[in-house]
Amino acid sequence: MVAGPKQFFHDGSARVLLEIQNIRKSYPGQSDRPVLAGVTINLDAGETLALTGESGSGKSTLLHLAGALDQFDSGEISVQGQKLSELNDSGRASLRRGPVALVFQQFNLIPSLNVSQNLAFHARIAGRHDPDWLAELSDRLGLAGLHERFPEQLSGGQQQRVAIGRALAARPALMLADEPTGNLDETASGRVMALMLDLVTRSGTALFLVTHSDKIANQLDRRVHLSGGTIR
Repeated sequence: MVAGPKQFFHDGSARVLLEIQNIRKSYPGQSDRPVLAGVTINLDAGETLALTGESGSGKSTLLHLAGALDQFDSGEISVQGQKLSELNDSGRASLRRGPVALVFQQFNLIPSLNVSQNLAFHARIAGRHDPDWLAELSDRLGLAGLHERFPEQLSGGQQQRVAIGRALAARPALMLADEPTGNLDETASGRVMALMLDLVTRSGTALFLVTHSDKIANQLDRRVHLSGGTIR
């Protein structure tokens, strides 16, 4: 039987938080040209890492694999020592409700919930709802006057800020972000990046971020470049 999830705690006891070891991934009809052809990356607790690469290089695929949204062909990915290959569907879902938070450009807000409810959603599920922290996030993301609005009443940039705030509200051990400021103007982008990096400093959250921006990548502790399915 496939194992369910272990209990996840982020107490700083494990130095290596995310281990991506020799990951290979192909899609049907593309087995001769794998999207990922032996990628290895380690990310320490509290570290920030930018992943860059040309369009179609597999950056988003790698983030999806690290977030247990898809399965790799070979290799192994571990979060806080838990091998993702050992998790069943319930365990993968628990991972994303617990130590891992994801922010993608699709927003994935819940249409029937207003901004305030969307912001608190993941933190409540994870049992880490903190009204004071949520209020700080809301203020710093410029959402304080939008609490009663629903996603359809927001601009794309506003929806993205809600999605980022929702992920940060749970104070995750690992945050996976795919172009998280791609729909924001330069001023708002700078504010959101400052907030993300502040969270890393204050709570030890590791940030693994896909970006095409050198300006953003240069703000993080490390950067790696993905090309031809491998790290260059």
